[in-house]
Amino acid sequence: MADKFAKESYTEMNELVLPNDTNTFGNLMGGRLLYWMDICSAMAAQKHCSNVVVTASVDNVSFQRSIKLGEVVTIQAQVTRAFNTSVEVRMEIFAQNLPQATKVKTNEAYYTFVAIDPLGKPKNVPELIPETELEKKLYNEALGRREMRLILAGKLKPENALELKNLVSLFNHE
Repeated sequence: MADKFAKESYTEMNELVLPNDTNTFGNLMGGRLLYWMDICSAMAAQKHCSNVVVTASVDNVSFQRSIKLGEVVTIQAQVTRAFNTSVEVRMEIFAQNLPQATKVKTNEAYYTFVAIDPLGKPKNVPELIPETELEKKLYNEALGRREMRLILAGKLKPENALELKNLVSLFNHE
């Protein structure tokens, strides 16, 4: 299984916010955005894995700005790190008002996917090679995010979270 560069997983998806996508205030419904994010990030994960994947976790998604009826949602997704059978995908979401030529970042999130075989069992995934400074930063930080996900899922005891301990010790020494 050949290693893959982070940029090979890059996926961009655009959606026009239509009346059926909005709430009574004319804002994109959060559930619709999460649905689009799941699709886009799954495509990025599948590009990296060259395999079918299933969503394993959705990290904190904060809504920094509402997205309005008529705006275009752009979702950019890319794998940040590969583990044994899973990959972490980072997304940035933007809202564009095409007539006004504006583009504003509205969200950022991390999803985790697991590659599965035809029997539904986890399958090994290729290693990820980060190239840019941002890719390297996200790659290195991914271990801490993974430990936090595993703690929250009850699969890792906090005292065994080495990356998080190292991070806390950095703050204690400053």
